[in-house]
Amino acid sequence: MGSISTTTSRVLGAAFATAALALPSLQFANAEAPPERGVVSFKYLHYQDSQEIAGQTVSNTNVINTVSGASSVAASGTSGSGGSQDRIGVDAYSVSALFPVAGKWSIGTTYTSDSVSGASPTYHSSGLTTMKDLRRAVDVQLTRYFSRGSVSFGTSYSKETDYISSGFSVQGSLLTENKNTTLTLGGSFNNDSINPVNQPAVDESKKVTSGLIGVTRVLTPQDIVQLNFGYSKGSGYYSDPYKLNDNRPRERNAVTALARWNHHFDDNGTDGTVHLSYRYYSDTFGIRANTLEAEYVQPLYKGWSVTPLLRLYTQSEADYYVSVGSAEKANPTKPTPPPVNAVYYSEDQRLSAYGSVTVGLKVSKQINKDWLADVKYEQYEQRAKWSWYGNGDKGLTPFKASSIQVGLSRQF
Repeated sequence: MGSISTTTSRVLGAAFATAALALPSLQFANAEAPPERGVVSFKYLHYQDSQEIAGQTVSNTNVINTVSGASSVAASGTSGSGGSQDRIGVDAYSVSALFPVAGKWSIGTTYTSDSVSGASPTYHSSGLTTMKDLRRAVDVQLTRYFSRGSVSFGTSYSKETDYISSGFSVQGSLLTENKNTTLTLGGSFNNDSINPVNQPAVDESKKVTSGLIGVTRVLTPQDIVQLNFGYSKGSGYYSDPYKLNDNRPRERNAVTALARWNHHFDDNGTDGTVHLSYRYYSDTFGIRANTLEAEYVQPLYKGWSVTPLLRLYTQSEADYYVSVGSAEKANPTKPTPPPVNAVYYSEDQRLSAYGSVTVGLKVSKQINKDWLADVKYEQYEQRAKWSWYGNGDKGLTPFKASSIQVGLSRQF
């Protein structure tokens, strides 16, 4: 389903209801010299989310299954039991490799396979239908290094049952003469094809062009800061064909601002590093979002290190979001109708106003000079009343998710 990757990012990317730039993420300290050694890494991720249910159960007869091609969509039945219901589960595998080439080049590639299954609401947090899909993605990046900068060219491709995405990107960086400041400029273009299994006649597309400018500066031997600004312009199919009462604008423009600060403690005996960041996002759907993140990397004995993290996120609702109505509050099997004469409308809870908290812990072990292993766990919780932009939609129930990621890499 086309919304799978967005759903997964509730934990992986925090701001899962907003569209990030399609550019490769900037490294805080850009490497301006080719890697001396190659590296191959493997990562496995398991993700599971759940949501409190008020008198609902998953329908066994009305199913969206993007593997078999079934296309029924209906509200689930009632059970009166309440409690919490598991929703989407993801098992993802990725293999990455980075190789130096001829002393002035490097080439990197990543292959990812996501297996997604579970139950997804067709409106607000109700009307559950089961679904299953498999996504495969690959990206390649070629980088040329110069004495005071680098230029990277990238391409990406992903495919699932009803959604194909391809993209191209270019990014360049330039160091100042004193080499304490890096300027970065990048751009990308993504072209997506959408063919929902429950609407065989739909043959849609979406195109997004993005740009980014950034500056990274070394302030002191212990401090480095970064400031990025991004803009994206998209057109095409933004509606979710697996949601009831969902018709979204066909254009979406977005701006982002990101500030980061790293501080290394080498004067108090800890040898730790704190990473702080703030991200602001705004788009023409009416969504405004703020993300605050902090993590602390603490090296320990014999190659061990621990990294606790905290992430706070909040967003406003989209201009055309339709809140849970009184009839739906009384009986979750009755969807709220869109406003009369409304051109755009959506009952997708990801477009509502909410706030979320993510806590996590990463443990790493440098086994020897070649091998590195790590395990990362994150716990996420989302509530409408945590939004900084009012109380959100009181008809939505709290949402939770957890993920565990295991990684292993080897240099050679």
